[in-house]
Amino acid sequence: MSEKLKIKLSIADRVYPLTVDMSQEEGLRSASKKIDVMIKQFEQNYAVRDKQDVLAMCALQFASQVEQKQIEKTDDHQETLERLKKLDLLLSHYLDK
Repeated sequence: MSEKLKIKLSIADRVYPLTVDMSQEEGLRSASKKIDVMIKQFEQNYAVRDKQDVLAMCALQFASQVEQKQIEKTDDHQETLERLKKLDLLLSHYLDK
């Protein structure tokens, strides 16, 4: 059983106490930092006054990145499958001779 850690993460000037597995700590801290960097970018580049709007834009940005990676992964999978089918066909023709 993995050991639990009590950590505090700061996101958008709020502190969130969490109890997490040791294996999750680094990822959570990194994600927290990325969110804060993105918040600062949105605040500097757009006239956004409400933190909720900025957080919504951050969530949309991260979610779209995840979705795009899924789409690319699916496309890669289809391409690989097509290549394997062609290879199988070539091998079948070669072996039939």
